[in-house]
Amino acid sequence: MVEIKAVGVVGSGQMGSGIAQLAAVHGLKVWLLDSDPEALSRAKTFIAGNVRRMISKGHISQANGDNALSLLSYTTNLEDFQDADIVIEAIVESEDVKKNLFRQLDRIVKPSGILASNTSSISITRIASATSRPPQVIGMHFMNPPPIMKLVEIVRGADTSDETFLATKALAERFKKTVICSQDFAGFIVNRILMPMINEAFHTLYTGVATKEDIDAGMKLGTNHPMGPLELADFIGLDVCLSIMKVLHTGLGDTKYLPCPLLVQYVDAGRLGRKRGVGVYYYRDAAKQAQPSARL
Repeated sequence: MVEIKAVGVVGSGQMGSGIAQLAAVHGLKVWLLDSDPEALSRAKTFIAGNVRRMISKGHISQANGDNALSLLSYTTNLEDFQDADIVIEAIVESEDVKKNLFRQLDRIVKPSGILASNTSSISITRIASATSRPPQVIGMHFMNPPPIMKLVEIVRGADTSDETFLATKALAERFKKTVICSQDFAGFIVNRILMPMINEAFHTLYTGVATKEDIDAGMKLGTNHPMGPLELADFIGLDVCLSIMKVLHTGLGDTKYLPCPLLVQYVDAGRLGRKRGVGVYYYRDAAKQAQPSARL
C-alpha cells in the first residue's frame, strides 16, 4: 500500500484550505495551490488563525501547531506537486474544469501518486478517463468545514484499485474521520439525499407554502437538524447546490431532480449565499469575511 507522507491540495477556498490544514496538523507535508496569489495569502492567514485557535483551546500543543504551520507551503505552480503522494482537488464543481486539471496532474505527479477529487457529485469514472492512471483516481469527499466535520465519503471509480482505496481510507482515518463508501453514481450518498431536500425547501418557498424562517425553523425544531435547509444552502453556496442538482438530473434522468426555478433565479442574480453576502438570507459583512472560491 502507498505510504502517504506528502499531500498536494488544489484550490485555496474554504474546502481546500481546510483539507490542507487538516493534513498539516496530522504531520504531513502539504502544498496548497491556487492560481490567485491573493487567494493564497488569504488562505495562509485563515489557516494560521485556525491553528492559533486550536492551540489556545488546548486541542493541540504550541509545538504541534508550530510544526503544522512549518509543514505548509503555498504555491501557484502545479510543478511543485511532482513529489506528492496524493493530490486532492477542491476546485469548482465543473466536470470539464476538473478533467482539465486531472490531465495536467497526470503529466506532473509521480507515477505512483494518487489523484483524488473532493467532488460532491461528479462521476469519478469520467474524471479518471482524462488520465492515464484510472486505477489511482478516487473520490475523497470531505464535508464542510473539513477540520471539524467527522465524515469523509470515499467513492471508487470503475477502475479504482484496491491499493488506492485502502491508502485513501487510511489517510482519512489518520485524519480521525469516519469513512463511508459509495458507488460511483450521481450525488453519491450524502448529496443524493441532501440536495433534493434543499431543492424541495426552495419549492416550498417558491410556491408560498411558508416563509424562509418558518421552513428552516420547521426542519430545525421538528427534525432536529442543526441548520435549516435554506440556511444550509446559503452556507454551501447556492451555485454549488444548483450544480449538484443539475448533475443529479442529468445522471439519474428523473424530473424530481429538476432544480427549482427560484434556486436558478437566485444564482442568476448572483445571490450565492454567505460568500456573496446575500442568498436566501442577507449577511452583514459576510462577503468580506468569506473565503475565496478556488480558481485554476
